[in-house]
Amino acid sequence: MEFGHIRRSEHLPARIASQIARDITEGRMRPGEKLPTEHFLAKALGVSRTVVREAIAQLRNEGLVETRQGVGAFVTESHARQIRIEQDDLADRQSFRDLFQLRVPLEIEAAGLAALHHTADDLARIDEALASMSGGEKWTAEGIVADLAFHRAIAAATGNEYFSVFIGFIAERISLAISAARSTAVLEEIVEVTIEEHVVLRDAIASRDPKRAREAMKMHLLGAARRLDLTLEAY
Repeated sequence: MEFGHIRRSEHLPARIASQIARDITEGRMRPGEKLPTEHFLAKALGVSRTVVREAIAQLRNEGLVETRQGVGAFVTESHARQIRIEQDDLADRQSFRDLFQLRVPLEIEAAGLAALHHTADDLARIDEALASMSGGEKWTAEGIVADLAFHRAIAAATGNEYFSVFIGFIAERISLAISAARSTAVLEEIVEVTIEEHVVLRDAIASRDPKRAREAMKMHLLGAARRLDLTLEAY
């Protein structure tokens, strides 16, 4: 398996995941084989370890790899691989809306459970992602990665690994679709209000008030839907 630097204009985790996925599906990496370390991949590809972690999370959500704590990521057997949503499918507006509709109740409930069950480490990961979104990079490629990491951190804070699997998979697909179609000028106009929504959500989770956290997530997702000109049902 060979790696070359990824162009900064591309959605970095997706490009890396696609490259590794191709090696897996074409047989260059076999079931049970261990992926190179985060450090090796980051250096070889010229990206941050955060970007590599997001790429591996995408591969895990697609069932192409499994991660073992303290050991690394390994290629799965083909029969263990999960459903895939092709990114081209989300170019269709109705398909994109349907996936966003599915995301809403999952993330609202995740926020409530995160408020009840989060640990100090969970909150630290949420804060780390929020700080990355609020920094100078904001909604460049690294900022979009940080936004995805924020939602993954909330899902992990539920204490229910299935929230992490499903929310990680759906949020990553939506993030890719938005990134592919984004307008830099539009993003610059909405970045401050978007970050404010994330701060309100973070504070609601930290307060351990599940009702407040669910409402904050609902308001954030409905705001995101409006910015994407999506009309959702039952909200």
